[in-house]
Amino acid sequence: MLTKDERQSIIALIKREVVPAIGCTEPIAVALCVAKATELLGRTPEKISLQLSANILKNAMGVGIPGTGMIGLPIAIALGSLIGKSEYQLEVLRDCTPEAVERGKRYMDEGRIHIALKENISEKLYIEALCEAEGHQAEAIIATGHTNFIYLRSEDDILLDNRRPSTICNEETQDTILTLRKVFDFATTTPLEEIDFILEARRLNKAAAEESFKMDYGHGLGRAIREPMDTPVVGDSIFAHILAYTSGACDARMAGAMIPVMSNSGSGNQGISATMPVVIYAEETHKSEEQLVRALILSHLTVIYIKQSLGRLSALCGCVVAATGSSCGITYLMGGRYEQVAYAVKNMIANITGMICDGAKPSCAMKVTSGVATAVFSALLAMQQKCVTAFEGIIDEDVDQCIRNLTRIGSQGMNETDRLVLDIMTHKTGRC
Repeated sequence: MLTKDERQSIIALIKREVVPAIGCTEPIAVALCVAKATELLGRTPEKISLQLSANILKNAMGVGIPGTGMIGLPIAIALGSLIGKSEYQLEVLRDCTPEAVERGKRYMDEGRIHIALKENISEKLYIEALCEAEGHQAEAIIATGHTNFIYLRSEDDILLDNRRPSTICNEETQDTILTLRKVFDFATTTPLEEIDFILEARRLNKAAAEESFKMDYGHGLGRAIREPMDTPVVGDSIFAHILAYTSGACDARMAGAMIPVMSNSGSGNQGISATMPVVIYAEETHKSEEQLVRALILSHLTVIYIKQSLGRLSALCGCVVAATGSSCGITYLMGGRYEQVAYAVKNMIANITGMICDGAKPSCAMKVTSGVATAVFSALLAMQQKCVTAFEGIIDEDVDQCIRNLTRIGSQGMNETDRLVLDIMTHKTGRC
């Protein structure tokens, strides 16, 4: 049984990592950094210089920016400076209006924005913004976490400096050490009133999915799955509904819909994938609200646990991690106990490990759908006491070691893949 102090530490961790976000979190984090530097400058910048890690560039090149009808970093940077409020965190652009977008377009056209790759840095999440006007300067740096400022400067006045390698970290280094057993025990035994805040994830992410069904966002995968429910190809089933709602929310988010979603570990798509499969399965099998709450906590906390060793950004697609969480939640809702949940994790790791992340973009909905489809299959197998064995591939008898094997591949083994993906993305012919 977890102590009260352990429970409170884990609750604080979930509340830090499961937060609302509007738009893809990489360009939004850049807008947040620019907004903060602009606030320190105290006036509209005449020039904004950005130095970004490769992973930030990769995830910001092809994604829609909320409320703009545009893609990419320049408009996010312009709006971060013109209307962004750093106090809004990952909702920094929520005050965006058509008038602001027009101002942002003019700002871009005036050549005020300069973006460069930050060289010789190992940190995969790094954003450095320098704003200048009328001979004045202000600078802000975010690293390791999408809202984690490590440096703030106004003129020569240094307000914050945590740039030393030993201090470039965020709160998660202080987190309770998790295991899958601890995750499961927390989700299934913590008093309900301490964890029912997670239902806000259902409200936000389901609303995003339902919004996507009204309009043609991105590649429209959610609508494509949902509309022909009477055909033999898709059918009208719980499985089809899970795919439609999950991919639909992703469609809207990646296309730049001005709607918040509940993120997980700095990613809206991870938050969607950890939420919607669990919500739809619970609703359509008439589970109680308590069962839904506990399943959502199990799903989201599993994602947080895996991301602690994988890192915020990597060459490994986040849907692998997030769908593993939702597979745990679905297994629990099917009546599974810890043994079956561990089986589901192993089945997931044996299946879709290695799916690359080639940036945030509308087609992320397709990868998310692949992940949650596998989540359902893994749960079904787990409930039949079927599990990929330690004689197969990277699977270990110890489920926590399986997770470490997964994250080692993503954080170490795929580094060259990350560099190659970025090189391909930045040298494509016919790119706008």
